[in-house]
Amino acid sequence: PGSAAADRAMAQAEQRYAREEYREAAEAYQQALRAAPRDWPPYGRAVESLLYALYETRDWPRAVRVADDAWPRLRKTSSAANVAASGLNAALELPADSASREERIALFEERCRTVLADRGLPISGDDRSGVYIALLDARKDARDSTRAHGVAEEWARLLEAEADKAATPDARAVYDSHRLSAYLELGEPERAVPMLVASERDLPDDYNPPARLAVAYKAMGRWEDALAASDRALRKAYGPRRLLLLQTRAEVYAGRGDSTAARRTLADAVSEAEALPPGQRSESAIASLKKKLAAFPPPP
Repeated sequence: PGSAAADRAMAQAEQRYAREEYREAAEAYQQALRAAPRDWPPYGRAVESLLYALYETRDWPRAVRVADDAWPRLRKTSSAANVAASGLNAALELPADSASREERIALFEERCRTVLADRGLPISGDDRSGVYIALLDARKDARDSTRAHGVAEEWARLLEAEADKAATPDARAVYDSHRLSAYLELGEPERAVPMLVASERDLPDDYNPPARLAVAYKAMGRWEDALAASDRALRKAYGPRRLLLLQTRAEVYAGRGDSTAARRTLADAVSEAEALPPGQRSESAIASLKKKLAAFPPPP
C-alpha cells in the first residue's frame, strides 16, 4: 500500500538501466526512492542500482551523498557491503582539493571495516572481497604502503578461507580472479599457480584459468610458461574476451624483450577488435589498443 508511484518509477529505472542509459536510470531510481514508503521492499536494490548508475556517469558527489543517506537504513542488511564500498570508491574519486574528501574517505573506510567485522551480515564472500578492494584503494590513495600490505594480507586470507569452503570446482574458481589480484598486490604471484593449475584441470573448457596463469607467470618473469598458458586460453576464448588475452600476450613478449612480437600481437588485437559485430565492438577498447600499439616503435 502506498508504493504504486515508487513501483512505477522503479520499473522505468530498471528499463533504463537494462539499456545502459545510466543518467536517466539514476533519475528514475531517485524518483522511486523519494516516492517509496518506509517499508518498501526494493529499497536496497534501488539504492545499489542507483549507486552503480551514478558511478557510470561519474557523479561522485551525488554517489557519496546517496551512500551516506542510505547507510543507517541498510547497515544491517545484505546491501551493507555494496553501500559502504561504493561510498568509499566515490569518495576516492572526489577532487583532491575537495574540502570534505579526507573526511568522507575516513568515514567510509570506517563503515567498510564495520561491514567486515560483522560476521552476521547476510553477504557473500565475493561481496566482502569487494569491500577489501575498496579499502586497499583507499590505502594506496593515502600512499600508506604498510597498511595497504596489511589489507592485502587480510583480503588473501578471506579469499582462501572462502575457497576452502567451496563445495565444487566452479564455486572455488569464483575466487580465482580476486585471489590472483591479492597475491599480485602482495608481490607473491607464485601463490596463485597451484589454484589456477587446479582450476584449469577441473574446468577444461574455461579459458579463464590459463588466462590468469599467463598473468601470474608474466609477473614471475616465466615468459615461456606465460606464452604457453596464453596459447591455451586463446584456443578457448572468443569475441571481446580475446582482446585482454592478446594484451597480456603482448606484455609477455615485451617483458621477454621481443618488441616485434609485442607489436604484432597488439596489431592482431586491433584487427580483431575492429572486426567485432555491433554490440560487441567497443570504440574505447579499440582506442586503448591503438594507444598501446603506438608506444612501440614501428618495424624498420
